[in-house]
Amino acid sequence: MKLMLHYTLKNKGLLFFNFICVFGFIIIELGLPTLLSQMIDVGVANNDDAYIKKIGLIMLAVVVVGVLMNISLGYFMSRITTNVTASIRQDLFEKIQGYSHNEYEQLGVPSLITRVTNDAYQIMLFMQNLLRTGFMTPMMFIASLVMVIRTSASLGAYVLVALPFLLIGVVAIARFSDPLSRKQQGNFDRLNNILRENLSGLRVIRAFVNEDFEEGRFGKVNDAFEKSSKNLFRLMSSAQPGFFFLFNTVMAYIIWQGSIQIDAGTLEVGNLIAFIEYIFHALFSFMMFSTIFMMYPRAAVSANRIQEAMDTEPIIENKENGVTTTETNGYLAFDDVTFAYPGHAEAPVIRDATFSAKPGETVAFIGSTGSGKSTLIQLIPRLYDVSEGEILVDGVDVRDYDIAALRQKIGYVPQKAVLFSGTLRENLLYGNKDATDEELYEAIDIAQASDFVSELADGLDTQIAEGGSNFSGGQKQRLAIARAVVRRPDLYIFDDSFSALDFATDAKLRERIDKETTNATVLIVAQRVSTIMGADRIIVLNEGNIVGIGTHEELLKSSSVYYDIASSQLTKEELGQ
Repeated sequence: MKLMLHYTLKNKGLLFFNFICVFGFIIIELGLPTLLSQMIDVGVANNDDAYIKKIGLIMLAVVVVGVLMNISLGYFMSRITTNVTASIRQDLFEKIQGYSHNEYEQLGVPSLITRVTNDAYQIMLFMQNLLRTGFMTPMMFIASLVMVIRTSASLGAYVLVALPFLLIGVVAIARFSDPLSRKQQGNFDRLNNILRENLSGLRVIRAFVNEDFEEGRFGKVNDAFEKSSKNLFRLMSSAQPGFFFLFNTVMAYIIWQGSIQIDAGTLEVGNLIAFIEYIFHALFSFMMFSTIFMMYPRAAVSANRIQEAMDTEPIIENKENGVTTTETNGYLAFDDVTFAYPGHAEAPVIRDATFSAKPGETVAFIGSTGSGKSTLIQLIPRLYDVSEGEILVDGVDVRDYDIAALRQKIGYVPQKAVLFSGTLRENLLYGNKDATDEELYEAIDIAQASDFVSELADGLDTQIAEGGSNFSGGQKQRLAIARAVVRRPDLYIFDDSFSALDFATDAKLRERIDKETTNATVLIVAQRVSTIMGADRIIVLNEGNIVGIGTHEELLKSSSVYYDIASSQLTKEELGQ
């Protein structure tokens, strides 16, 4: 409730008018039976047509005002709930943007998607009912009880007898709905996870003819979600018939007792009609409020899940007043760096890494799969933080930088080329939002992408499908490289970014990059020896340890690990044998 209250109070002005409309609507709703009572007991009883017309016109005016109040209430309620939901989603999205890989793994990407979408939606539904009926029903209930006792205290006693039964039912339903809501949301997370995996891995599923297996896996989780949802909805739907049964029982008994009192002359007909209206508002208000009360556990589960994501602090923190400028550009040094994933300190994936690089140099990394190549370079832009030692960029520990300033120095091309939906221009401008079209085309030319970009009918305005599915793997890699080149950074990081290119394109691309990066430092992670043979320095990794540093020729003689990798890819002539 704290989360919802926090965001609701940001709309104090709208909340004030919402309250005014609720208060006015209550007065109008309870005023009508009072006027009707006077019309019957005074106007009809005395056959006073003028009085009847007068009260009738007043009632008509009250109805018109009531309609306007109800419309206004709906307007202010909608404004508040949409503002609250939009603010929650925006703040949660901004929070998620600051997460490190560790937080994504901890909470899970499918769960985070559910929290931003479905959980925020559940809060919106609850707030809509709360602002419309949650505010109204307590006041309506109290005001109705006052009018009930004022009209006939003896008949009002029967209402008080029914209240404990209503209260017990509400508390019982709320208690049982909480665990069911948690279970339902958990199943929804798993459903979202399987769906996401299925859609992203559709080609693999089809290639291995595993559609039936995936359907079974999805069906199992879907059945669990269906079961938990049925149990929750069954519980909720059982409340209304029970309430109406008690409600109608009380009403029937009051009409019976009221008729006896009218016959005895202790109660007038108009008062009984007004009394029935008051009873209706009192019990119906209680029933509506109980609906809000029963909805609360489900909204509370969603709010707690959102609050958990809000309260999760990223391991990688942006240093206050961090360094934003340096005297030098492009210098890199690893000083005795060790890294282990959070929670696995006993099993570091990088051990005692020490090396340096300077502008104009190309430093390459090679090693067997799982040797720690990608992990090592991901420490530079602080996708992870070192466990021991330090990484210096231009003489400053990366942890002392303002994160944005640090990453602005870097042009990073990950293993998997990622393109976003939108235009080709918008994707390239990720590198530098102020780049001109001329600069974009130059970056495209450097990345050896001119051949296919020039054939696009819309050029830079070509729409990119989700995940870049309208481009091949090699085309996506070249566009991702062009995006990094647009930035003109001090430090280029290519994480196995040439793997989808043919040898000729690979060679041309590296040649252009060498010419264009004479004032920058270039780091290349590669599996192919041919990609890195010309590097100024090659660093060989094996099980997280640096086991060799040197040129291609030097490592062939000094590193058995490098020689084994090279001999598996190159001919004897290329090995110099």
